[in-house]
Amino acid sequence: MESARILVVDDDKRIAASVRRALAYEGYKVEVAHDGQSALKAARSSLPDLVVLDVMMPGIDGVEVCRRLREAGDDTVVLMLTAKAEVADRVAGLDAGADDYLVKPFAYEELLARVRSLLRRNQPGSTGDRLTYADVMVDVDAMEVHRSERLVELTALEFRLFEYFMRNPRVVLSRSQILIEVWGLDAETTSNVVDVYIRYLRQKLEKGGEARVIHTIRGAGYVLKEA
Repeated sequence: MESARILVVDDDKRIAASVRRALAYEGYKVEVAHDGQSALKAARSSLPDLVVLDVMMPGIDGVEVCRRLREAGDDTVVLMLTAKAEVADRVAGLDAGADDYLVKPFAYEELLARVRSLLRRNQPGSTGDRLTYADVMVDVDAMEVHRSERLVELTALEFRLFEYFMRNPRVVLSRSQILIEVWGLDAETTSNVVDVYIRYLRQKLEKGGEARVIHTIRGAGYVLKEA
């Protein structure tokens, strides 16, 4: 199998070199950029499978890089690195379209585990865990969602959210539960990120005119059920 291509973006050259070595040792093909503009250029030219992206950079910071990638239709998996542990900063990265994040300082074993997990979920042609409900089928390892015969294309974060619903059909899930289980954020977070991503999911799941499967339970949360 061809090695995954990873773009590492960090203005701290020491950290960037250290992350590059750790990833290269695991057999990944690694390219490094030290600023946001170079990162956007490398993402367009190299087409990486995953971007390890530092948040705090001069000029175009990591959140803005991620936002521009998503606005350009680039759904490359993004793992954010941040020295900020505040919930608001993590939410900002996730709202911009990041798929996961690590707070500095981090253990390289955890970085590598996150990378493996994100790449495995985004790998086409995998076989394994499958979930079905009504006319929806989710192939967890291949990271694919089908409604009847239609492929529903989701980002990694959208997929993780929908997988959580598929593993809990007919169960009302509160926004706090979803924030904790899907985003790993504190239940007291006031961001509307859950509502935003529910809207994204509905748009994609109902694009072919299919019936709604994610329903709002006023004052309680959301539930996956047939109409």
